[in-house]
Amino acid sequence: MNFAASLCKRVSLRDLVANVPAYAGATDASGTGLALVFRRWATKKTAGSSKNGRDSKPKNLGVKKFGGERVIPGNIIVRQRGTRFHPGNYVGIGKDHTLYALKEGNIKFETHKLSGRKWVHIEPKDGHTLHPVYGDIQSPQLETAA
Repeated sequence: MNFAASLCKRVSLRDLVANVPAYAGATDASGTGLALVFRRWATKKTAGSSKNGRDSKPKNLGVKKFGGERVIPGNIIVRQRGTRFHPGNYVGIGKDHTLYALKEGNIKFETHKLSGRKWVHIEPKDGHTLHPVYGDIQSPQLETAA
């Protein structure tokens, strides 16, 4: 006969359950022999691998071209969620708020002193050019003087 079987024959199960409280602490051990304590545990099973194992693809956000770097038209400068950086001169913005270069040149980051808003500009390689619409218009002062 094994130990468990002999123990159950000596002490009835009814005596064990009636004499021991349901939630016994460490101080209940009187040292008078073997004390069996029945405890009620949480019935929620642990979450297994079927509930884990999901992960989203990396979004690869952040600054791709830093201040002073050379860019060509179409280069992505910043990938972002929302407008953490705002487009400045010669910088375009996509529908997902990606900033990209519209002209070849060097990148310049600027922070507004009062609002703290960050702007991204491109200093063009061939200098700033005036839009053709404004090139044909002459100043009204020049027309009256002529």
